[in-house]
Amino acid sequence: MNVSLFLTCLADVVYPAAVGKSTVEILERLGCEVDFPKKQTCCGQPAFNSGFHRESRDVAKHMIKTFEEAEYVVSPSGSCVAMLKEYPHLFEDDTDWQDRAEELANKSFELTQFIVDVLKVEDVGAELNANVTYHTSCHMTRLLGVKEAPMKLLENVKGLHFTELPNKQQCCGFGGTFSVKMVPISEQMVNEKVQHIEETDADILIGSDLGCLMNIGGRIERQGKPVKVMHIAEVLNSRAEVKTWE
Repeated sequence: MNVSLFLTCLADVVYPAAVGKSTVEILERLGCEVDFPKKQTCCGQPAFNSGFHRESRDVAKHMIKTFEEAEYVVSPSGSCVAMLKEYPHLFEDDTDWQDRAEELANKSFELTQFIVDVLKVEDVGAELNANVTYHTSCHMTRLLGVKEAPMKLLENVKGLHFTELPNKQQCCGFGGTFSVKMVPISEQMVNEKVQHIEETDADILIGSDLGCLMNIGGRIERQGKPVKVMHIAEVLNSRAEVKTWE
């Protein structure tokens, strides 16, 4: 099975070794041939979420052309995949581009969604001895509709002791441009999220969206809390010894 990796801006610029490398290694271990289209860029979500829908069409067209030959497109970000799924709506007045956008949307998957729903795998052979909790990001669960796949995979990680995060449905306060435009509100939201994480006594917070993890992880670090942050790709790629974000 051929997979084209859509790494996303944050993974490419900030966490390529931790998240990008883990994603590729997991997919290859599961029998996939992975390629990385070098022309890929931002998916256009910042502009789209700020209301500049027409302006984001140029980015969407570039991404559609970049991944047009891909068999499957897989990304370690539910938020960015959700944006790819929005592309057909951007071209409701242009049948040709709408059809091409629909083709990309139909073959694009978040990493855990692809592993569970397409590859039909629920145990990737991972092992991590730790007390953990999991942050359910808004875009991945509410827009993309991926809720069960991460849990199914985490349930089969050997040595993992899982505690559900209180009020897990609440936003962490990131929301892309929201955290920039509404700083005081965003700060209160992430403070509450960190408080709930502490209530679980978890050693590690796991998530599937890099924006959320960067936001929560940054707050945890500034508050001096002894909780590490890991993307689910790192967890699923772990064996005896793992490296977490610093």
